[in-house]
Amino acid sequence: MLSRASFAKHSFRGASNATRYASTKSLRETLQDVIPAKQEQLKKLKAEHGQTVVGDVKVENIIGGMRGLKAMLWEASVLDPLEGIRFHGLSIPDCQKVLPAAPGGTEIIPESMLWLLLTGQVPTPEQTRQLSQELAEKGELPVFVEKLIDSLPKTLHPMTQLGMGVAALNHDSSFQAAYEKGMKKQEYWTHTLEDCINLIARLPALAARIYRNVYKPDAQLAPIDKNLDLVGNYANLLGYGNNHSLTEYLRLYIALHGDHEGGNASAHTAHLVGSTLSDPYLSYSAALFALAGPLHGLANQEVLRWQLAMQKEIGDNITHENIKDYLWKTLKSGQVVPGYGHGVLRNPDPRFIALQEFCQSRPELRESPIIKLVNKTFEVAPDVLKEHGKTKNPYPNVDATSGCVLYHYGLTEFKYYTVIFGVSRALGALTQLVWARALALPLERPKSLSMDALEKLIKNP
Repeated sequence: MLSRASFAKHSFRGASNATRYASTKSLRETLQDVIPAKQEQLKKLKAEHGQTVVGDVKVENIIGGMRGLKAMLWEASVLDPLEGIRFHGLSIPDCQKVLPAAPGGTEIIPESMLWLLLTGQVPTPEQTRQLSQELAEKGELPVFVEKLIDSLPKTLHPMTQLGMGVAALNHDSSFQAAYEKGMKKQEYWTHTLEDCINLIARLPALAARIYRNVYKPDAQLAPIDKNLDLVGNYANLLGYGNNHSLTEYLRLYIALHGDHEGGNASAHTAHLVGSTLSDPYLSYSAALFALAGPLHGLANQEVLRWQLAMQKEIGDNITHENIKDYLWKTLKSGQVVPGYGHGVLRNPDPRFIALQEFCQSRPELRESPIIKLVNKTFEVAPDVLKEHGKTKNPYPNVDATSGCVLYHYGLTEFKYYTVIFGVSRALGALTQLVWARALALPLERPKSLSMDALEKLIKNP
C-alpha cells in the first residue's frame, strides 16, 4: 500500500508525463497558433480606438511607431511638412547662399554644415578651411582598425563593416577614458566633441577602405591630403579624385543629408544610445545599423533599381505616356513607387530640388539617360499618385534622384550607397550628442504598454 507521500509523487509524475505527451508542438508551431489572435487584437485596437486618448497620447501614436509624436529635443534642425528641413532656421536655399564652399568649388561642403549644426552660426571661409585642415590632420585610421576591416570577408555587407569599424574606434574614445577617470558632468560635452570630430575625420578613410576591399581589391588607397577638404579626400580615396563634378556632387549630397530632424531611425538611435552615456563611437555605430534597414537608408538603391527596370522595359522611347503606364503597372502590382512620398513632408523635398538644380547645372547630367528619366518621371508621377489616392505625399523625396547621379558618374555599386549616407548622417547625429551632453539631457526611457494593459486603460481611463 502506497503512503500518502508516495501516492502524491506517483500522481505528479503521471500528470507531468501526460502533459508532455499531449503537447508535442515546437516553439515555432506554438507561436504560429498564438500570433493570429494578437494580430486580430491589434487590428481591432486600430479600428475601434485609434483616436482614443490614453493619458495625453492617442492610441494610434502608441501602436503606430510614435509617428508625429512631439516627444524629443533636437537642436540642429526642424522638419516642416510644407517647407522642408531648416538648419537652425536656415532653409536649404539659404544654406546654399551663405555656407562656404571648398576652394575652387561652388557647392556647400560638410565642414560648413557641421559648423552650422554645432554652433547655429554661419562660418567664415577661414573658419571652414581651418576645420577642413583639422579633419585632414585627424583623418588617418589606426592600424588595428585597418587590420580589422581588411580581415573581413568581401561578402559582408558594407554597412555591417562600417558599423563594426566605427564601434572599434571606441578603443581611442576620449569620453570613455575621461569617464573612467571620473570627470565632472560639466566636462562631458568637451570630450564628446573631441570624439565626434575624430570620428567625422576618420569616416572617409574607413568608408573608402571598405569600398576598396569589397569592390576594387587591387586598387591602392591614396594618402590623406592635408590640403583638401573632407569630401575632397573622400573622393580621392574612392578613386574619383579627378572627377571634379562627382566630388562637387558628393560635397552637396553629404552636406544636405547631414541632418533631418531627430525622429528618423538613425538619428533617434544615436540619441537613445548616447543618452546612456555610451561614447559617440558606440552611439553612432548603433545608428548606422538602423540606417542599414530597408525602411530607412536603402531607398535610393530601390529608386535606381526601379528606374533601370523601367528604362529596360520602355527602351529609348521615353514618353510621358510610357512612364505613366509603368507607374500604374507598379501600383497595380501592390508595390509603392520608390522615391515618392515621405513620412513627414507634404511637398516636394527641397533636397530633391537642390540635387535637380545641380543636375541642370552640369551638361553631362542634362544629357544623361537616367537623369532624363528621373526628370520625366517627376513630370508624371505626382498626378498618377494623386489619382491612385493612397499616398499622402505624391511628390518626390531626395532619394528620387540621389542614387541616379552616383550611377551616372560610375559609382554603380548599389550596396555602397548607404555607406555614403552613413558618412553624411554623422554630421547631425554627432553634433546632437555634443548638445545632449552640454544640456545634461537625461536617459531616454519612455513608458511601454502591452495591448491588454492598453485595453484596460481605454476601458478605465
